[in-house]
Amino acid sequence: MLLSMIVPVYNEEDVINSFYLKTASVLDSEPYDAEIIFVNDGSSDSTLDILLHLKEADSRIVIVDLSRNFGKEIAMTAGLDYCKGDAIVVIDADLQDPPELIPELIAKWQQGYDVVYAKRISRDGESAMKKLTSKAFYRVINRVSRVPIPEDTGDFRLMSRRAVTALNSLRERNRFMKGLFAWIGYPQTAVLYHRDPRYAGKSKWNYFALLDLAVEGLTSFTIAPLKISTYIGFLTALGAFLYGIWIIFKTLIYGDPVAGYPTLMVVILFLGGVQLLALGIIGEYLGRIFSESKQRPLYLLNGLYQSSPSERAGITATEKVIPVDPPT
Repeated sequence: MLLSMIVPVYNEEDVINSFYLKTASVLDSEPYDAEIIFVNDGSSDSTLDILLHLKEADSRIVIVDLSRNFGKEIAMTAGLDYCKGDAIVVIDADLQDPPELIPELIAKWQQGYDVVYAKRISRDGESAMKKLTSKAFYRVINRVSRVPIPEDTGDFRLMSRRAVTALNSLRERNRFMKGLFAWIGYPQTAVLYHRDPRYAGKSKWNYFALLDLAVEGLTSFTIAPLKISTYIGFLTALGAFLYGIWIIFKTLIYGDPVAGYPTLMVVILFLGGVQLLALGIIGEYLGRIFSESKQRPLYLLNGLYQSSPSERAGITATEKVIPVDPPT
């Protein structure tokens, strides 16, 4: 069996060595071959230099060096494109997700599950606001989406080769990987664990980035916002029609000598706000259609550092390959 580990990294110089030592310790104690695919997502610090140094000592390491920062979702996709394993694990480098859990994930996979996701029991080191918003997001998206997405679950998971093959056939540009993991179906199960605080460095996910990811998830996996805007528009129009009838009736029966400036302003502002909201929702979907229509590649490589077969036998040095197109 060959196990592939996909590790997207972006400016993780403070934690790379510690992550490698823990991961290598786990892999060395298990009776299977492995490759560790680090996807360097345009890091501006010394992350790539550290990875190249580790590569010199361990031929299991493969480095997929992207030409710029494309974002974590694309970095994971690049790793899935280049992995060769029978079982594939996606894990972050910040050590919040413990590599020691990998044997348990493999055991579930060997029972016949194609996707084994790690479900968080607790989330140490995260603010109450982040926990609350994350919980609210999963509750909302599962209410409006036809594809149930496991709650309290990140990207840390193991997938079978056929699950990864299915994922690699989905080449959409606006990618919400947690949704895609669920969309492919196949037998899936959870392994529970306690998530640790970040080992070192700073999280790259601020609230604006998380909000953007939430919008990406909602617009990628449901058209409910469009339906909601339609319903709001219909109810608003109905309310305006009924209110107009009431104004006409009141004027004809009782008269209306006083101009209703406050009422007029409230109605105009309300209707204008609803219209702008609906246009914004339509714009989000239209922007994604525009992005998909350009058919640009998901990412470009600066280089691919991998071991030749002879190096794995201890004969030659690492070769740097610059492929023209990513595998499909």
